[in-house]
Parts: sequence; C-alpha cells; structure tokens
Amino acid sequence: MAQHIFITATNTEIGKTYTTVKLMHALSARGLHVGVVKPIETGVTTAPEDGTLLLQELKQLNPQAWPLDIDDIVPVQFPLPAAPYVARGSASIDWHAIDSAVEAMDAICDVCLIEGAGGLLVPVDAQTDMIDLIPRYRAKALLVAHCRLGGINDLRLSLEALERRGIAAEWVLNCREGDAGFDETSRPWFDTVVPGWHRLKEDIEQLCDALLL
Repeated sequence: MAQHIFITATNTEIGKTYTTVKLMHALSARGLHVGVVKPIETGVTTAPEDGTLLLQELKQLNPQAWPLDIDDIVPVQFPLPAAPYVARGSASIDWHAIDSAVEAMDAICDVCLIEGAGGLLVPVDAQTDMIDLIPRYRAKALLVAHCRLGGINDLRLSLEALERRGIAAEWVLNCREGDAGFDETSRPWFDTVVPGWHRLKEDIEQLCDALLL
C-alpha cells in the first residue's frame, strides 16, 4: 500500500490545495510516484475547481494517471459551498466511492496525498468529522496553518485535537501576501516555543523529509 498523507488545515481557505500541489511536485522530484484524492468537494456547480487542478497536476507528474477522470480524484461532490453534513442535504456520503478511489490511487503511486475539506472538525455526516478520515485511511496528517493574527490559537487548537486522538502529524505555516505583521505579532512565539518550525515555500524539502519518516 502507498504511504498516505492527509492534508488538512486550521480552517477553510488556508491553502490546502496549494500545499497539496507543492508536495506533489516536491515528492515527484525525489523520484516518487505521487497520487492524490480529494474525497469530498463542496461548492461544485460545473466541475470541482480544486479537484480539476489536482487532476491536471497529477497527469503531468504520474504517467499512470492519464486514464483517470475527475470522479477518480473527487468521488463525492455537492453544489452547496458548505460543510459536507449540510451540503449533502438528504443524500448520504458514498463511502464506498471514496474508499474505492483511494484504493485505486494506491495502485499507481508510492505516496497518496488525501486532501480534506475545511478544518479538522468539519462535520461530514452524523457519525463522522473530517478528522476521522485520517485514521480511516491510515494516514499521517499534515496541518496547514495561516500566518495572520490569531494563527497561534488556531494552530494550537487543531494540534490539540490531533493529539487527543493520537494522530501523528506534522504542521507547516503557509504565509501569504496579506498576512501582515507575522514577524512582529506571532514569530517570537514560534521561535521560542517551537524552534525548527517550517514555512511552506521556504522549507518544502525539510517538510517532505519529516512526512516521509
């Protein structure tokens, strides 16, 4: 079975898909065959925006992915841009489709990146939160955090949720234009309390090393 890495974040719009693409390229550059699945995407009116990008990148990096289509990457899609629990309406989550997509991707890759929707405690159905998909697919978690004010609290809450469930995880900061004031308002805490922390753009290779351990 391929190694599984589950990409999650401290909230929505933090950069999970961007991070997933960066990892796909970095891992492929190491000679690894990469695969990718986004089990659920909401806000889909014509085609899944994130999933389409992931499929395009995958076909560039893994020749065995050429026969795949968007349903192989995003097996469950809903039009309402909301948590899956809400977006699904009266429908049920097709877990068989998700399991089958991950299993099929495993057959063509060394490392399968599984991208979650929203944050860790986003409800999927009455029994499942997004965090529950990590052990379901025997994955190591990568938590993507932002660099805006409030990021320390968001990161610590998410790490605490992972730790309570005994889920192995790495984390990375995705600092973007507009995340003003990080060096003044947040970096002193990171440097003092968690030395050796990673920024996505600058430290992608070190991040890959940690994820592949």
